[in-house]
Amino acid sequence: MNMTHFRWIGSVALAGLLVACASSPGSSSRTEHFYAFGQKPQPAGQTVAPVTVDAVQPGQGPQHLTHIVYFDYDDDRIRPSERPIVEGHAEWMRQNPDRSVVLQGHTDVRGGSEYNLALGHRRAQSVAQALQMLGVQPSRIETVSYGKERLLDTGMTEQAHQRNRRVEFDYR
Repeated sequence: MNMTHFRWIGSVALAGLLVACASSPGSSSRTEHFYAFGQKPQPAGQTVAPVTVDAVQPGQGPQHLTHIVYFDYDDDRIRPSERPIVEGHAEWMRQNPDRSVVLQGHTDVRGGSEYNLALGHRRAQSVAQALQMLGVQPSRIETVSYGKERLLDTGMTEQAHQRNRRVEFDYR
C-alpha cells in the first residue's frame, strides 16, 4: 500500500469515529430522534389503561385538546399516541403568539425524590423540544418538574401510576 491508501483509510476511519460520536446517547436530542422515527417496541402484552381528563378552564389554551401528555414507565419519550396532542398545542400556540406555557413534569411514586425530579424535568423538556420543532419559540415555553410531589392518583395500581406519569400544559 502506498501513502495515498493510508491517508484514505485514515480519513474513512476518522469519519466513522465522528459519526459514532455524533450518534452516541446524550449527544443528540432523544426527542427529535423519537419524534421523527417512532417509539421503542413495547413488550408483548403490555397495555396502558385509559385515562380520564378534567375539563379545561375557558381562556386557558385550546379547548378541543386535553392538556396532559402521558408517558410510559421510566421514560421521557413522547408516545406516538400522544403526538397529536403536542401538535395541536403547537398549532394553537402558533395561532396565539401572545400566550406562553409552563410545562409541568410529573412522575409516579416509584423511585427516589431526586430521580423523579430529574425524570419529570426530562419529560417536560421532551415536550418543550417537540413544541420548538413544531415552530413554537423557546422564549414562550417554560418547564418545571414536580417529580412525585403532585400526584393525580394516590393509588398503587398500574392505572394510578399511569395517571401520574405526565406533563401538564399550564397556559399564561
